[in-house]
Amino acid sequence: MSTVGDKKSEKSDKSVRKKIDELGEELAYLQRKSRELGIPVLIIVEGLSAAGKGTLINRIIQPLDPRGFKVSCIASPNRDEQLRPFLWRFWRRTPSADRMAIFDRSWYRNLLDSTINRTLQEDELIKAYADVRAFERQLRDGGTVFFKIFLDISKKEQASRLAAMQGNPATAWRVNDAVLARHTRYTDYKKAVETMFEETDDLNDSKWIKISAKDGRKAAAQAISRIVNGLSKRVSQEQAKPSALHSVRRLPAFRSAPSLKNADLSLTLSKDTYREMLTVRQERIEYLHHELYRQRLPMVIVYEGWDASGKGGNIRRLTEEMDPRGYEVIPTAAPNDVEKAHHYLWRFWTEFPKAGHVTIFDRSWYGRVLVERVEGFCTEQDWKRAYREINEMEENFDHFGTAIVKFWIHIDRDEQLRRFQSRQENPKKRWKLHDEDWRNRDKWEPYKEAVEEMFLRTHTQYAPWTVIEGNCKRYARIKTLDVTIAAIEKKIAQKSK
Repeated sequence: MSTVGDKKSEKSDKSVRKKIDELGEELAYLQRKSRELGIPVLIIVEGLSAAGKGTLINRIIQPLDPRGFKVSCIASPNRDEQLRPFLWRFWRRTPSADRMAIFDRSWYRNLLDSTINRTLQEDELIKAYADVRAFERQLRDGGTVFFKIFLDISKKEQASRLAAMQGNPATAWRVNDAVLARHTRYTDYKKAVETMFEETDDLNDSKWIKISAKDGRKAAAQAISRIVNGLSKRVSQEQAKPSALHSVRRLPAFRSAPSLKNADLSLTLSKDTYREMLTVRQERIEYLHHELYRQRLPMVIVYEGWDASGKGGNIRRLTEEMDPRGYEVIPTAAPNDVEKAHHYLWRFWTEFPKAGHVTIFDRSWYGRVLVERVEGFCTEQDWKRAYREINEMEENFDHFGTAIVKFWIHIDRDEQLRRFQSRQENPKKRWKLHDEDWRNRDKWEPYKEAVEEMFLRTHTQYAPWTVIEGNCKRYARIKTLDVTIAAIEKKIAQKSK
């Protein structure tokens, strides 16, 4: 015979189920609208052990079109992931404009474990939280709708659930030593979680959704309700105002930035002197390349410059004596459809080198503030915001111990014209010349203005720009070798301290 309390509980349970069903229908509709409007959606579910993260995720996805989402279970980083900045593996999983990404645990698991186990020094933890805040803001500014859910339970409830899981042959495997260790240090984890909230809960568009997980269905109703409300708001904004939703803060400026005005394009080297200098420097680069690998230091080299400035030949001389297994050259063309569906930095993050390897970008993320700015492929707000985003990405690389050099190969208009004409007259080189090159030449002054501002906004201590005087290709090649050698030697010296 059921009691009055049982009937009330049953009625309440039915009410919650009904609410979840209704919310599910609305969420499915919003999933379709988000896809139509090109809105990426990212949901991360964090929580204490045994809080019911998997169950919650299952309730969230039940009403959704399975073709429009992907659930990623974030485990400890594998060997390949350990050889890159810790956010690299999450950048690779960020959603495209037509997908919803759901993370069972996230980058916060790394930070919590690092806090408890003291695997990061205090200054390293501060940098890691700064990187996370920048990462989340970049995703939001790029159009991603972001939800951060944290499921909380008491230590007593956690102990009860872990015991039940251990007693069930189907779930006993989930209660491993690491889970039991987290339970033993429950109080420490709660303190670490509070620190996490303090460090990352100060942004209006990315506040934590903190939910008691004692009642799984009520927790699901609360979580789905918050997701529905957030998506509804964003869909309405996108429909009413398709322009950018975020303001641009004060732009960075670095007084020590180089300028094209100061480049001495009359600098030259004779062939004999060049050959002697090239041999010495290539031998040094060969040795230092092995040292980078031995000491597990990654390196990123960026090549930008005018059309026909000699980037390709310069890269060949730089890499001629390097071990081909330890470097890769990434030629950056216009983004394809897949790349356009992601944050513009996504395709560059995915190419970040493993520790000990070198990645050379023949054109790069600076296209955002150069060609995309000049040609109108993005809004003014987009390219102005990009300065800060680029600086933050490069600072993240630096936090990982990356050696970074950035080259602008500079030539004057007369030299560019001579090289264009030479290519046009030579059947073996004619393929290098395109109609677009002539069109870009007509926009020399707007590009020059963009280059100067690029230097001013992104010439940082950890990722400085070097203007390479390129009218004489021999001189340009030696200078890039010298700058690269100095950067590697400096990074090796810093690591040995």
